Amino acid sequence: MKCTGKKKGKISLIISIFCLLLFFAASCGKEEEKPPAPQLEIEPIEPQEVEEPVPEEEEEAEEEAPDSLVIEERVEKDGMIQSYLTGQWTKVEQAKRRPIAVMIPNNTPALPQYGLSRAGIIYEAPVEGRITRLMGVFENFDDLDRIGPVRSSRDYYVYQAMGYEAIYCNWGLAVPYVEELINRPNYYNVSAAVVGIHNPADEAFDRVSRPGKAKEFTGYLMIDGLFDAVERLGYDWNYDDAYVPPFLFAADNVRAEYEDKEEASYIYPGGKSGQNAGGYGAYHPYFEYHADDQLYYRYQDGKKQIDELTGDQLTVSNVVFQYCHGEVRDDHDYLAFGVHGEGDAIVFTNGRVIKGTWKRNGGDFTPPKFYDENDEEIVFNQGSTWMCNIWDEYGEFVEYGQE
Repeated sequence: MKCTGKKKGKISLIISIFCLLLFFAASCGKEEEKPPAPQLEIEPIEPQEVEEPVPEEEEEAEEEAPDSLVIEERVEKDGMIQSYLTGQWTKVEQAKRRPIAVMIPNNTPALPQYGLSRAGIIYEAPVEGRITRLMGVFENFDDLDRIGPVRSSRDYYVYQAMGYEAIYCNWGLAVPYVEELINRPNYYNVSAAVVGIHNPADEAFDRVSRPGKAKEFTGYLMIDGLFDAVERLGYDWNYDDAYVPPFLFAADNVRAEYEDKEEASYIYPGGKSGQNAGGYGAYHPYFEYHADDQLYYRYQDGKKQIDELTGDQLTVSNVVFQYCHGEVRDDHDYLAFGVHGEGDAIVFTNGRVIKGTWKRNGGDFTPPKFYDENDEEIVFNQGSTWMCNIWDEYGEFVEYGQE
């Protein structure tokens, strides 16, 4: 059958449409291929140590290592400076002025004393009657109302006070043996008006009620009156330029341990029995070392020796036995001790015993200095010091050791 031209055109159109449909069908049957995702090269990261922040308290606790093992030169810092008497940081206005040396009775009827725990140095020596008397050397007293009770002088106490350039405070007869010395123009004293005192300072003293106590144990140094007296008498509070510090102290954060030395936790200046005639027998004083706080605790007459100001037992960081030649001067049993020159000494610190010597060859206004058996100056631990004048002739009665 023949096709006409018109039919041929229709057939061609149908074929073209069919082919086009096949093309679209083929295209729709395939998904468009996506380009491959880029591959990242990942290098492993080493774990880093994260330093935990140190709490502020711990940062404050970390202290720099000292440049020196001892205090060589005093340094002012934030209104504070190291004390000549204790080595501890003290207000500049206190540590740069002369201390006061106050005579204080130590027999049982006088106890308890008031303010004695504030002393940087406590000097103890025998007097007539074979008892001891104390001399407290103070720089921290401005906020106290009083110190005492206060008693009379002996010339060997005056000489010791001179060594610290202290203003010497006493209430009692200045005769015999003291009048000429205490009234020297170059010596500062604040003394009650009694026989032998040429320039009395009554404004510095007053009586305090102590029921049951004898009148002689009721006289006190009044601090406000002390300042008034020093001003009226024209005394200079400043240390002399040639001042010699009494002790060589360990630096901050340093402990003078002396581990190679003998240990002693009990110290008896008059022997354990306390019956010798060298001045420490009447009330049997002794010291007990406590390793936990590194302090020596004072006992007397079988009891804790208490400061009435605080109600606490007296404690110190160092104890010194300074052996001195002694003599009985007269029928009244007044004594004399050689506190110049040289002699034997024992320093007790950190629970250890350091034997050596004391030397004082620079004159009245220099203190005794303490040296070990190799003639090296002994290093004291910071804090207060109790110095016992040991009557050389009775030195054999001294006892110390472990118990």
